[in-house]
Amino acid sequence: MKQTLQPGISRTARIDIDRDRTIDFMGDECRVYSTPDLVRDIEMTARDLLLEHSDPGEDSVGTRVAIDHLAATLLGMWVEIEVTVTGVKGRMVELEVGARDALDQVARGSHNRFVVDVTTTAGRLRAKAEKAAGAE
Repeated sequence: MKQTLQPGISRTARIDIDRDRTIDFMGDECRVYSTPDLVRDIEMTARDLLLEHSDPGEDSVGTRVAIDHLAATLLGMWVEIEVTVTGVKGRMVELEVGARDALDQVARGSHNRFVVDVTTTAGRLRAKAEKAAGAE
């Protein structure tokens, strides 16, 4: 991790809410931004921020998400997601997150990510896959 990964840095992403990001179970008239897609977009915005401050071969994985989804964002609207680093403890990074559309605060909460070495992580996952294959 670079020394620039410090509390206070932030990133904002503006996302257009297309059909794939909406719920479908209440019919076309009720298509709104789905909570799972909101969480994914928050995670990707946070990951993009951390990648700007990572060394080659590093990435990050989510370890905790606590979100209040406060308002519906309609199909065709946009949402802005902002993530701000609030703490760095070794490789653990804590972030405050928020989202808004043109009319409402859409979400608020927190998100934790862990910075990993991709090669080391791949090796650990291969070992787990081999162990799992042997357990079947």
